[in-house]
Amino acid sequence: MKYRHACHAGNFADVVKHVVLVATLARLVRKERTFFYLDTHAGRARYDLGSRDTAGEAAHGILRLAAADPARLPPPVRQYLALIRAFAPENEVSLRWYPGSPYIAAALLRPGDRAALCDVEPGEAAQLGREFHGDRRFGVHCRDGFEALRALLPPPEKRGLALIDPPYEQQETDLERVADALAGTAGRWPEGVLAAWYPIKLAAVIARFHRRLSGAGLRRLLAAELCVHPDDSRAGLNGSGMLLVNPPWQLDTDLRAALPALHRILAPDGAGRWRVDWLVRE
Repeated sequence: MKYRHACHAGNFADVVKHVVLVATLARLVRKERTFFYLDTHAGRARYDLGSRDTAGEAAHGILRLAAADPARLPPPVRQYLALIRAFAPENEVSLRWYPGSPYIAAALLRPGDRAALCDVEPGEAAQLGREFHGDRRFGVHCRDGFEALRALLPPPEKRGLALIDPPYEQQETDLERVADALAGTAGRWPEGVLAAWYPIKLAAVIARFHRRLSGAGLRRLLAAELCVHPDDSRAGLNGSGMLLVNPPWQLDTDLRAALPALHRILAPDGAGRWRVDWLVRE
């Protein structure tokens, strides 16, 4: 999977990932204590859905969701869609600009919270720096995201969320790297919430990934997945998932409301599936 995020901006996998991100951050901000947000593979943070860089995948993702009746959407999905609409004035009429995870986090972080955005590509990191220049909550780093997990965590705030979203150009190798990162980071940062996105193509590959994590000694490991095609179909991407280590209280309830609603809209022919399951309870 030669991954260029601009090409896939706003697709169904972005929608799922960002709804989970919104739901998680919304739970974290309910407590008064400040927290730290780390985005390991942040990208450029702003995507023009009308650009030649995109492949039109938003038509089956955010644009399909935007056509739904907001009153019939569960709260996390409704909040996510409101953030997308508020991102740019043009979006109130017709969605043109799609925010990446840094801007979604920026909409929810409070003045006292702090964030670090990382990208190893100099061009992407430079664009991040321009986007967040003057926002004292955010620091931008041109560095490897996996290295940043080791260097920046645990933070002084103790509470927080790390979003891990690598490109998966070598899917099985990157899944192993993500599993190692989750296990190592959780051991050093027991108060932190870890959220890792992953693509779903072959069911056997994901089953091995889950077994590896379930046997890694992690506590409170939640899997949330949505597929718009059968697991082993020949589509380029059948689905995607988010693994959450130490998720906030009742996040599983939020996601069990959000994912079936997303599946109905993003897979109108009923293909694929959704799931929100504890791989490890405690």
